[in-house]
Amino acid sequence: MTKNLSAYFPIIQTKEKILQKIKENPELEKIYYSWTKEQRKEFLDCCSGAKGFKLLYDSFFKEIFNVEYCAETMEDWLSSILKRKIKVLYALPNDSVRIADESSLLITDIVVQLEDGSIANVEMQKIGYLFPGERSACYSADLLLRQYKRIRDKKKKSFSYKDIKNVYTIILFEKSPREFRRFGKEYIHYFKQKSNTGMELNLIQEYIFVSLDLFKENREYKTLEDETAAWLLLFCEDEPEQIGRLIEKYPKFKYIYEIVYQMCLNVERVMNMFSEELRILDRNTVQLMIDELQKTIDMQKDAMKKSGNVIKEQRDEIEQLKKRIMQMEQGR
Repeated sequence: MTKNLSAYFPIIQTKEKILQKIKENPELEKIYYSWTKEQRKEFLDCCSGAKGFKLLYDSFFKEIFNVEYCAETMEDWLSSILKRKIKVLYALPNDSVRIADESSLLITDIVVQLEDGSIANVEMQKIGYLFPGERSACYSADLLLRQYKRIRDKKKKSFSYKDIKNVYTIILFEKSPREFRRFGKEYIHYFKQKSNTGMELNLIQEYIFVSLDLFKENREYKTLEDETAAWLLLFCEDEPEQIGRLIEKYPKFKYIYEIVYQMCLNVERVMNMFSEELRILDRNTVQLMIDELQKTIDMQKDAMKKSGNVIKEQRDEIEQLKKRIMQMEQGR
């Protein structure tokens, strides 16, 4: 039984070594004691290998999937989730105009160009947005328009709509919106447009939603024989024993953890990353509360409007009845 990941990664520092580095630097010590007792324990446990580091941290996620010098990792992940062999050419600039200010909940957003010309967008959300379907459709349309403009400007008169390739929107939820929680044990949802007649058109926009929290809750449904499930285990598992089993079954994952623990050697850097993650979590929680409250207010407004309409109808009916009574009285 693996109790500490240092058995697999000798570069991992001990808690004592990490604490020594913190105490030698007044700024780091100040940051460290600004955290709660539970947060300090989590930081030391993760850095010392007593538990796995969360690979969903933005800095780690971006480092692991940096296609400039490690395209194979992104290719493996996309091949697994898209169920076909994927070759990544390069990352696209993430300069699209957002439909709304989404920086508060969106953690990671990586857009890549694939060998066949299609585009894949990988997002990781700490807390899932309200209206995930509408939002994802808008962002997919934005990526599609970017592709259209780029290819049209490049090909000019030789441009054809056949040149437009698929846009895949892949969203990982660390905490899923309630729409997804209604499906219980189902943690991956694939969406594409279909007709009611069986007619097939290439409408090129596809969506994949992955609920990591539901995946974790239904551990009995996880198997290391399923490579897609193994990837999800990589993203969200922090128990040393499970991580040990994972890298023994899939040695390629060991390299990913080595990147993380190499980063952990720089205590100052990883402490700043951890602090940023805590700020993001707090900000996300507040934003979610705001969104939920706004949704409640909107529902109440709708209810009041409907009630107002009913009241008006009832008043109109009363007036009509009064008129009938007056007419009846006059007819006597």
